[in-house]
Amino acid sequence: MNAFSQATFLASSGSAADRPPPGPPEIAFAGRSNVGKSSAINALLGRKRLAFTSKTPGRTQTINFFSLGDRARLVDLPGYGFARVPKAMRAQWQALVGDYVASRETLAGVVVIMDARHPLTPLDAQLIGFLGDLPLLVLLSKADKLTRPQQAAALKKMQAELDGQVMLFSSVTRQGVEECRSLLEQWLEKPGSAGR
Repeated sequence: MNAFSQATFLASSGSAADRPPPGPPEIAFAGRSNVGKSSAINALLGRKRLAFTSKTPGRTQTINFFSLGDRARLVDLPGYGFARVPKAMRAQWQALVGDYVASRETLAGVVVIMDARHPLTPLDAQLIGFLGDLPLLVLLSKADKLTRPQQAAALKKMQAELDGQVMLFSSVTRQGVEECRSLLEQWLEKPGSAGR
């Protein structure tokens, strides 16, 4: 049984003070609002609504932790790039997520989800730069919206621009789901994956 099939909700955190204590290695998921992050997480976990999806950009303002049994945790970071959210709330997001990424000792890697039709926005690039040398996987979501030649072109372009692994992904057709699970399992099996 893989770790992802054992997912259960653990906690929501709106500040560093109310995060669950560090435990097993954590894999964080980040992405612009409405890029398909929650749908991708649910596809990877084999659930329909464990990670909540919303049509309102910027609705999720907390870091949500999911337990994958004793082996790992999955961490859903709030979406970024939502234009209609007040500036103070955007600053709060930056402080919340920035502190988590910079200080969480058990963070084993980050999955950044981008819309395959509009990848690597300035905000995506800023986030990736902030991650430093953490293991990085970019999922090009909504790949089902592109033709096969468009998918191949998008993948090639991103692989040339990023120092990290890139995969095409669709929560609708399940393209890339098994490959993503397999790679994340490898991250968790690496010696020292319980911390940086």
